[in-house]
Amino acid sequence: MSSEVSSDAKLDTTKYMKTTKHTGKDQLLKRLTAQVGSKPLAENILKKRGDMKKDGSYTKAGEARDNMTASQRAKDRASKSSKTKAKPQDYKYDVKTNSATLKAKGKKNGN
Repeated sequence: MSSEVSSDAKLDTTKYMKTTKHTGKDQLLKRLTAQVGSKPLAENILKKRGDMKKDGSYTKAGEARDNMTASQRAKDRASKSSKTKAKPQDYKYDVKTNSATLKAKGKKNGN
């Protein structure tokens, strides 16, 4: 038996988020465009959220979001919607689902 990992054991990201290549900073518009399938639609969403001005430039809030990674944005969203007053660093990011969940208490390591 070979000690190599079979190709079946590798993560198949096609079952999850197709936008994992746009997870870094300065990728907000590219990532949202990939998620919704259209740059004009992505721009309209950002404008409605208050992250983009009519001329296509980012607002201060949009610049702040664009300066975050996908992980940081997910953790920020989760902490803002949480009723537990948890901070973004209290969350663990799941790249497969682009979401964040609270870390288990007592664990010091994680995303």
